[in-house]
Amino acid sequence: MRYLKQVSLYLNMEQKQDVSKEEILLASLGYKQELNRSWSGFSNFAISFSVISILSGCFTTFGQAWNNGGPLAIAVGWPVISVFILMIGLSMAELASAYPTSGGIYWWAAKLGGPKAGFFAGWLNLIGLLAVTASVVYGAATFLNITLGTFSSDYATGFLSGDSINQQFFWFVVIMIIITVLNTFSSNIQSALNNISVWWHVFGAALVIAILVITPAEHQDLKWIFTTRINNSGFSGGVTYWVFVLPLGFLLTQYTITGFDASAHLSEETKDAHLTAAKGIWKSIFYSAVGGYILLLAFLYAATKPENVSSFDTSVNPFGGGSVISILYDALSPLMFKLVLIISTVGQLFCAFACLTSCSRMLFAFSRDGVVPGHKHWAKVNKNHVPVNAVLISALIGIIVTLPALWKSPRGIPTAFYAVVSVGVIGLYLAFIIPIWLRWKAGNSFTAGEWNLGKKYKWMNLVAILEIIIMCFYFIMPFEPPAVPWNENFTWVAVNYAPILLGITLIILLVWWQLSVKYWFTGPKKTI
Repeated sequence: MRYLKQVSLYLNMEQKQDVSKEEILLASLGYKQELNRSWSGFSNFAISFSVISILSGCFTTFGQAWNNGGPLAIAVGWPVISVFILMIGLSMAELASAYPTSGGIYWWAAKLGGPKAGFFAGWLNLIGLLAVTASVVYGAATFLNITLGTFSSDYATGFLSGDSINQQFFWFVVIMIIITVLNTFSSNIQSALNNISVWWHVFGAALVIAILVITPAEHQDLKWIFTTRINNSGFSGGVTYWVFVLPLGFLLTQYTITGFDASAHLSEETKDAHLTAAKGIWKSIFYSAVGGYILLLAFLYAATKPENVSSFDTSVNPFGGGSVISILYDALSPLMFKLVLIISTVGQLFCAFACLTSCSRMLFAFSRDGVVPGHKHWAKVNKNHVPVNAVLISALIGIIVTLPALWKSPRGIPTAFYAVVSVGVIGLYLAFIIPIWLRWKAGNSFTAGEWNLGKKYKWMNLVAILEIIIMCFYFIMPFEPPAVPWNENFTWVAVNYAPILLGITLIILLVWWQLSVKYWFTGPKKTI
C-alpha cells in the first residue's frame, strides 16, 4: 500500500507532463521514465528483426552447417530448429507483456525467482549480448574485407601485407567504432536506422534469392538439397554423424535466430510496450525463419559445384572451406557476385548497429540496479536520454573477447569466431531458460499481461527448456579433432574456448554471490 501511494504521488507530480499509459505501467513496476519513449511498435519489431538478420547469420555461419551435416543440416535442420526457437520466443513474449522493462530477462527472473535468479539471469544475458555483438561485428568485418578484395586485387594482397586475419580484425575495430558513434545519437535516429534496416533485409534478401534462382546456368535438384550429407568436420561418420556432427550444424539456425530479446530491452523506449514488445519478439522470429529458409534454399539451389565449396584448396576456389561465398563465386557473374556481397555486408552492418543498441540497454538496466562493477557510470544517460557510457564499454569488451580471432586454427576455419558465436548463443539461451522455468513453476499464480499464452504455457515452456538444454550441450563441444584434448594433434589454437570462458565466468559469479552479493543485493531497485 505504501508503494502504491508513492507511485500515485509520482504520477501526480508528473501530471503536467501528460503521463502516458506506458509510464503508469512502468511506474507500477518501480521505475520512472528516463529513456525517451519514441519507438513505434514497428520499430520495436525492427530491432529484433535486425539483430536476427538473415543477411548476417545465414551468410556468416553457413559454413558451420555445410561442414557439419551439409545440405541436410540446412534444408531439414533450419525449419525444425526454427519451430523450437519460436516456442522459446512465445514463452518470452508472455513475460515481456507482463513486465515491459529494459531489464527484460533479468527483471523477469528476479520478479519470479528472487535476487539470486535475477543476478545469474542478468549476467548470462549480458555476457550473451556482448558476445553476439562481437561476433556479428566480426562477421561483418569478414564480409567487408572480402568485398573490398573483389573490387581491388591490390588491396587483397597489399593492405596489411595481404594477411586476411589482420585485415579482418582491422575492419572489426573500425566497424565497432562506427556503430558506437551511431549509438550515441538520439533514440529517434536509432529507431529510423532500424526501420530502414527492415526494408533493406526484406528487399535485399528478395533480390539475392531472385539472382540465385534466375542467373546461374545450372541448379541442384530437390532430392540433392534435402538428402545430401556432408561431413567435413574431421570426425568420423556413421553414428557419429547423426548424434554429434549433424547437431553441430544446427549452430547456423540457433545463432541466426537469436537476439530477439532486443524487443524486451527496448520496452522502455516503445509505445504500448506491453503489447508491441511481446509481438516484436515472436514476429521477428517467425518472419526471419521464413525469409531465412527461402534464402538458404536459394543458396543450395545454386550450389552446383559442392566439391569446390568443401575444398580448402584456394587454387580450386579462393573462398572454399564450406563458405557460402564459394557458392556465389562459382554460380554468379562477377557483377552479380559483387552485388550480393554488398547487399549482405550492408545488412550485417545494420545488424551490428542493432546488436550494440540492445546490449547497451540491457547493461544500462542491469547497472541501474547496482549489479555491475562501475554501475554508476553505465546507468547514466546523456541529454538525449541515451546511455552513452554503456554503449562505449559494451563496444570495448566486444573487442577484447574477440582478440583470439587474430590466430588461425590448423584447418584454417575461424574457430575463434565460432567460439564467440557459441558464447553468445549459450549465454543468451541460458539466461532465457531461467525466467521461462520460473514462469512454468509459478503456474496459475503468475499474473499474465494483456498478451499471454493461456494454458498453452504448460507444454510450450517445457519444450523451450528442453531445447535450450540440448543446444547448450552441443555448443560447448569441440568443432574439430585437434580441439579434443586426447587427440595426438591437439592444439590450443583449435579449442572452442566457449566452455572455458563461460565456466570461469560462472565460477567467478558463484564466488562473488556467496562472498558478497547475496548480502546486499535484494533485486531490482525501484527509482520511484
